Amino acid sequence: MNEIDKVRESFDRIASVSGNMEGWGHNNHYHKFLLSKIPSKCKNALDIGCGTGSFARLLAERSDHVLALDLSPISVELAKEHSKDYDNVNYELAEVIAYDFPDDHFDCIASVATFHHLPLEEMLIKIKKALRKNGVLMILDLYKFSGIGDVPVNMVAIPMNIIMKRIKNNHIHESKEVQKAWEGHDVLEHYLTIKDIRKICNSVIPGARIKRHIYWRYSIIWTKR
Repeated sequence: MNEIDKVRESFDRIASVSGNMEGWGHNNHYHKFLLSKIPSKCKNALDIGCGTGSFARLLAERSDHVLALDLSPISVELAKEHSKDYDNVNYELAEVIAYDFPDDHFDCIASVATFHHLPLEEMLIKIKKALRKNGVLMILDLYKFSGIGDVPVNMVAIPMNIIMKRIKNNHIHESKEVQKAWEGHDVLEHYLTIKDIRKICNSVIPGARIKRHIYWRYSIIWTKR
């Protein structure tokens, strides 16, 4: 089994035990931040690694049409099931690295917690071509801690994570089934350091705004000029 198949199988397992649970999490905590970056007039949007569709549905409320891609069949089926009221979202089962995007097409390209499974430089080159002029790229992902600069963020994130889970979800730990599914997925994670991310962005999408966030996330925001 190759790496992509392992990732697909892992996300299928996570989706099957998690369903469409929409409690507070490290990713949806930043949905509002990402939504604030969407162009005011967004005709076509792309969601890379849509999972069960939580962010795709938010994009659909601010865009004429959303193409949402994921490699997990179970995730895509759940996304379709929970998006019946959104007729402007098209979910597709696809490996984004091999997807043939039209040039200069999307006003907004977004991805949440997916790019650490993809070759960053290759993907940035690919989606840069797919963005229209003045289109916005929004990436939220995880990064590898690499130095003293990451220590303060971690010190804040650990207690805040416990507090937020208790307040928002009324519990700290997920079910044993969900925990076990994520443990199996963790071995497939490949993170870059913020330094590496900046270097790649400076080469491919100069001018991109890269921000380190708490809850072990970073963001890339870039407008094509």
